[in-house]
Amino acid sequence: MASCCQSDCGLDPDASGQRRTLRIVLGINAVMFAVIAAAAIFSSSNSLMADSLDNLGDALTYGLSLYAVSKAASVKSKVALFKGGLILIAALVVAGSIVYKLFVPSVPGFEAMGVFSLAGLAANSACLGLLWRHRTEDVNMSSVWECSRNDIASNLSVFVAAGMVWATGAMWPDLIVAAALVLLLMRSAIRVNISALAGLRAAEQAST
Repeated sequence: MASCCQSDCGLDPDASGQRRTLRIVLGINAVMFAVIAAAAIFSSSNSLMADSLDNLGDALTYGLSLYAVSKAASVKSKVALFKGGLILIAALVVAGSIVYKLFVPSVPGFEAMGVFSLAGLAANSACLGLLWRHRTEDVNMSSVWECSRNDIASNLSVFVAAGMVWATGAMWPDLIVAAALVLLLMRSAIRVNISALAGLRAAEQAST
């Protein structure tokens, strides 16, 4: 790739638009990770912690996607494969926290869960709106879209869990939602990796 493309000069309109969008959603997710992680620690909520790790994973994947915007199709597929690995790691971290909570039980604070899940929902809805027009452009942006769509489901699930913790006074709704988010993250990782591997095979066939 020419150095001109790497310095943003001479980019085609699609690449320029992707870069602008990715910079914005990267910033939003980095801020929301810090805010929601603090709330998760304060409230002792596994589902809220899963939500914060999802934001961290998204911030990292958006950064990688920003790097891959002007790269060849094979590079975009490799980056997407790496992003799939990051999503899987986040799922395993949350699964580990669920196991820990089973041995060291505590009821999470439903107030923080409710407030910050709604804050995350507002932020991620904005990201989803920004990414909508890029969702089918290439494997790089489609994997980003996959991450952003997961965020909405995560936020809504945590909000429901907060209501159930409030109603029951028990920790099990938090753990159930956290477990569901683990499955959602694993499903997303599989989808992203399958798409990335297909892209790599197509790039190899095109080069032969």
